[in-house]
Amino acid sequence: MARNCFYSFHYKPDCQRAAQIRQIRTIEGNKLASDNDWETITRGGNAAIERWIASQMKGKSCSIVLVGNNTASRKWINHEIIKSWDSGMGVVGIYIHGIKNLAGETSTKGNNPFDYITHGPTKQKLSSIVKCYSPGGATSKEKYAWIAQHLSNAVEEAIRIRKENR
Repeated sequence: MARNCFYSFHYKPDCQRAAQIRQIRTIEGNKLASDNDWETITRGGNAAIERWIASQMKGKSCSIVLVGNNTASRKWINHEIIKSWDSGMGVVGIYIHGIKNLAGETSTKGNNPFDYITHGPTKQKLSSIVKCYSPGGATSKEKYAWIAQHLSNAVEEAIRIRKENR
């Protein structure tokens, strides 16, 4: 049975890369908001964005943070990571800088977003608990194949890690 997961990513630069990852059939994810939907949501301010995120996370067992060049330390990415963790969801990161967008471009590797969040009880960086995978392979196709092969196991491991770190 495929896990139902929430995908977190920096929309503008990474939506095409994220769309490719979201098509991997071992994981079911939240519906991607169109540009028009997102404009409507953001017009409602921070409270509307928080409500939208909460509605998208409802019933999910894990958050998959797709890490691009500028994902780390973004306000809403941090919010999604913290909300996921605090809700008892598994959390895992997957670097996507090596996946091509529609123009055939890749980007440079960004920082680990879990380095910017402190785990409350231990006061350590969340990155000391949560895993962030850098897919193997030299080409975009090889990196995509790595993600397709390992994503479901990464999600299961993230759920286990979360249960062990209450």
